[in-house]
Amino acid sequence: MSFNNNNTLYSDLKTTYNSTLNRTVYTALVTLPANISSDGIWGAENSGRNPLKSYLPVFELQIIVIYVVTLICQFILKHFDFPVLVSQMLAGLILGSLLQQERTLIYKKMLFPYGSHAIIDTIGAIGYAFFMFLTGVEMDISMIKKTGYKPWIIALIGLTAPPAICLQLLKFPQHLDIIIVVLIHTSLSTAVIASLLKELQITNSELGRLALSSVLVSEVVCTIVGSFSTAIRYNDNLIQIVSNMLVLMALCIVMKLVCRPMMFWIIKHTPAGREVKEGYIYLIISMALVLGWITSTVINQNFTLGTFIFGLAVPEGSPLGSALVKKLNFLCTCLLMPIFVTCNVMETNISLGFPTAPTLLLVLYVVFTHLIKIIAYIVPALYYKMPFKDALALALVLNTKGIVEVGMYYILLYKKQIERNTYEILMFSIMIIGCMVKWFVKYLYDSSRKYVSYQKRSIMSLTPHSELRMVVCIHKQSHTLGTKDVLELCCPTLEQPVIVEAIHLIELVGMSNPIFISHRLQRMASGTQTHKSYSDQVVHTFDLYEQENHRGTVKIETYTAISPPCQMHEDVCQLAFDKDASIIILQFHQRWFANGGCEYDDKNIRSLNSKVLQIAPCSIGILVSRSTFNSDSNIRLAMVFVGGKDDREAFFLAKRATRNQRINLVVYHLVPTGHMPDMEDMIDNEALADIKEHSSLGNVSYKKIIANDGPDTSSFLRDIVNAHDFFIVGRRHGIISPQTQGLEDWSEFYELGVIGDLLASADFESRASILVVQQQVKDE
Repeated sequence: MSFNNNNTLYSDLKTTYNSTLNRTVYTALVTLPANISSDGIWGAENSGRNPLKSYLPVFELQIIVIYVVTLICQFILKHFDFPVLVSQMLAGLILGSLLQQERTLIYKKMLFPYGSHAIIDTIGAIGYAFFMFLTGVEMDISMIKKTGYKPWIIALIGLTAPPAICLQLLKFPQHLDIIIVVLIHTSLSTAVIASLLKELQITNSELGRLALSSVLVSEVVCTIVGSFSTAIRYNDNLIQIVSNMLVLMALCIVMKLVCRPMMFWIIKHTPAGREVKEGYIYLIISMALVLGWITSTVINQNFTLGTFIFGLAVPEGSPLGSALVKKLNFLCTCLLMPIFVTCNVMETNISLGFPTAPTLLLVLYVVFTHLIKIIAYIVPALYYKMPFKDALALALVLNTKGIVEVGMYYILLYKKQIERNTYEILMFSIMIIGCMVKWFVKYLYDSSRKYVSYQKRSIMSLTPHSELRMVVCIHKQSHTLGTKDVLELCCPTLEQPVIVEAIHLIELVGMSNPIFISHRLQRMASGTQTHKSYSDQVVHTFDLYEQENHRGTVKIETYTAISPPCQMHEDVCQLAFDKDASIIILQFHQRWFANGGCEYDDKNIRSLNSKVLQIAPCSIGILVSRSTFNSDSNIRLAMVFVGGKDDREAFFLAKRATRNQRINLVVYHLVPTGHMPDMEDMIDNEALADIKEHSSLGNVSYKKIIANDGPDTSSFLRDIVNAHDFFIVGRRHGIISPQTQGLEDWSEFYELGVIGDLLASADFESRASILVVQQQVKDE
């Protein structure tokens, strides 16, 4: 490698040959104080200082180039469903290997002059340290005791079988690189697995939960074994090894007995619903860096081990864990980690020549290790009665490699534990394995296929004297009021009780593992002792409703599901499937103040509703709650019937409500003139036969309304919208009929259907609540 003064940030660079060391020695002359900022393009003419001979302009140029190349790669590769990490690594290959060519080498020396690597590498290393700190924050180490035997067995077999079999069958290698390759490719990382599951959107699926539980066990075992092996490798004598390990154990004890109680003290002194004070956040971040420095300088461990251990001491979830994640996530994930990955991969070099025998041997060991790992994970999964496709998908997920391995390999290269050729092979293996795992798992595992049922799960399919099972979704405390109104409409009795599974959905922040809590089982496990819960107010509200108002007629069981917003539909559909629910009640994503202003507009709720509408194993109702029923007055209920299976499902729910004499139901049947009835119309008329025969009797009335087009329907709805307290309508998505012709183009919320969207429109200025019903979607 040749240098000249124009390729460095130093004042002068001299080259001498040391015959004793048998190597070339470079002597750099540094001017103090160093040139941090430049004099600018025009100022350089007077001072004679080139802007690219100053540290800050060079660093800024490097950052801009890295981000631009990474974003271009990501924009191209996302269309082919490549993992995000691959685009960052590809940027490193472009800047490292492709700029190594003779024609482009001058640009690489200009972008990354000698002496600039220390700065950008340090910034990337800080990002990696924060990443490992957040990994510890999001881990709940106590879950190891709650996972059961299955994750332990899967994890331990997956950790022990590959090295035992590979190193025996391929003859125990004497080369240290091969031993390291086998051991590293056997290890697992929670951050890598959690990131993959998040990209695949299966974190809270059955496979995702099992994978996270297994990798949690594996990471704890690997961290302990790795710490011991590092102590043995980098210390000279037994006394030093023992003393360093004792110091490390003492640090862990301090984290458990001192730091963690301090964290709980911070949480205790943070008012409910308030953010943790900024001072505490910055203090914790500073302590993480200090602990990393202690582990690297005092006991010769990796810097990231200290930050990771300190992260484990932070209570996961809200308010402290989530506050730290929100504070550092953007800085770490979006700004610093692309720099870290790109700079590390820049150390590789694409060689187009024929591979040598050692290279082929290393590749053979990598491939063979992963094949053994796949088998090692599949066998116990099949033993526990998992379908083969799911077992194979689990094995592939637990074989993936990612950003943690990028950092691990770079540390080994920096400490000269592996050769550069081995480092390059390992980097390429991360890219190839990451792509293959994501593509194959996406093809093999579809979490929604288990919801496909040949059994009809709808209100129409219920027998006259059967109980009604429903799942209701709660996001905010205010949602409980509208939900109780829906329960009133279901008219629970001792002969026909309503079984309610109320699930409180909370966004997963500051944790890697999704949580699903059954509060009934929690109370049974703790006896009379009560636990502080995220859902205390929701649980208390439904307990009072069950005990005071409808003893024996309504049975409510409450749950809390903490998961990523894009995957909450898994918890909802799984609960409905397990409990044989006939209908799921979802909350509309908007809520209005009494004066008509918008109280909130939650896009995550709307995304959840859309996904549940597509894959739910039963019927669905979306509740637009505006006002609550007065317990002393009658309820004016309206059913707008246009036709179709969704309207028939909504009609049967409205018909059920009429058993309550306080509820006065009016069925508005919208029909066009001159329309020739078809088979669907005959089914509709048969469903409405009872109401037609007993029109205007008791608390039920039927009214036939002529509506020839969309404007007629809109005008009619505007006339009746203030005459009722509650509307039940069918969604009728995708059904074209004369009564709604032209209205589809003006619909704002497709999940409400045409009629529901009109009634929910702010233009109608209505205070009536609306329940939009969709019958179970079944593949024919």
